[in-house]
Amino acid sequence: MPSSQMHVLLFTDTLFDVNGVSRFIRNIAEQSLATGRELTVVTSTRLPCPPGCDAPNLINIPPHYARPMPGYPQLEIVYPSFSRLLALARHLEPDAIHVSTPGPVGSAGRKIARRLSHSLDHPIPLLGTYHTDFPAYIDHLFCEPAFTWTCTQAMQRFYRPFTRIFTRSDDYAAALVALGINRDRIVRLLPGIATDTFHTRHRPADARAFWSRYTHLGIEPDAPKALFVGRVSVEKNLPFLVKAWKAAAAVQFKPTPTSPAPAPLPQLVIIGDGPYRSRMAEELAGAHGGGGRAVFLGFKHGPELSALYAAADFFLFPSTTDTLGQVVMEAQSAGLPVVVTNVGGPSEVVRSALAPNLNGHDPTGYVLPATDVSAWARTISLLASDAALRARLGAAGHRMIQPMSIRHSFEHFWSVHEEALGSVGATTRESPSAVV
Repeated sequence: MPSSQMHVLLFTDTLFDVNGVSRFIRNIAEQSLATGRELTVVTSTRLPCPPGCDAPNLINIPPHYARPMPGYPQLEIVYPSFSRLLALARHLEPDAIHVSTPGPVGSAGRKIARRLSHSLDHPIPLLGTYHTDFPAYIDHLFCEPAFTWTCTQAMQRFYRPFTRIFTRSDDYAAALVALGINRDRIVRLLPGIATDTFHTRHRPADARAFWSRYTHLGIEPDAPKALFVGRVSVEKNLPFLVKAWKAAAAVQFKPTPTSPAPAPLPQLVIIGDGPYRSRMAEELAGAHGGGGRAVFLGFKHGPELSALYAAADFFLFPSTTDTLGQVVMEAQSAGLPVVVTNVGGPSEVVRSALAPNLNGHDPTGYVLPATDVSAWARTISLLASDAALRARLGAAGHRMIQPMSIRHSFEHFWSVHEEALGSVGATTRESPSAVV
């Protein structure tokens, strides 16, 4: 049925990958269907669609060329078919174009916005989201100032023509200003996650029985579980987590007033995969006397991922390059206390127990210096040994995140696109159905 409302065409290089950005994009696509808005998401990949992501407004144009990324076999270098992407855009006649990533698909979307603006009778607003701090990633991966400078220059050129650029946190709004983006064009997107998917109600009634399913992978059902979810790679600052985890082994797990019996030694449970996995496993072998070694579960989806979040005891996220940290919000929604660094976006969605003033709010975890191994080791030891503390922090985190639903974030996302469309004086028109 034709519609006279606004139609947004979103280009992304990441949609079927296992990461927070992909989940967020799929979630807003679901919200558009649930609320009767016209949002079409297009990508180009050989990756399979994860369970439950077969929504009719998700379109995958087969790539012209693709190969595994050197050093990152789980990721692909993809060259999309520009002609097919352009044909799709001309067919859909979007009122606004959103570029979610600055990769090949996003670059094609940026170029298509310019083409359509020239061929139609009104300009097409071009909006984007700064999901990933690529200069920081390059700096972590190569430690070469020339590479970082080149990436920074590329980001400056890429985002220059955008009408609006969403940032996921205030910290990265400043980073965009440093890239030369006018502050008036930067919008902090209200954070939101699928709070029903990541929720305390998914906590297994019998945690020991639940964890017993994974004993063949090395899980000890009775051990406290520290969880990490994400890409297992250097740019996630996992070498630092290795140091902190090993340092925690040197801290004696003493009884506390609320936990009079010594706690079992903890295990680090890692969900995800990446190029650092083998080396990380080697470096952690024998940590905590072998009883608390890291256990790698690989990629997880759907109800199993929801249950794993809720069944864990606390969440560790050492990244200094994330613009928000979607997984940090998911962990808190599932009732886990979280530990993050004081660099990047995740610190903005955590109420630190060490903060001097929380304005009457209850703490939800710890924000620690990004380079302080001792502070991280002490906090890991504290959370592993104090179940009552974990319960208090986790309950507060769950309460804090519940108003931050994906619906809440999507409505803000949509209203900014409507405002951008209105600012160029365009009017919406009837849009055809999406066909490829």
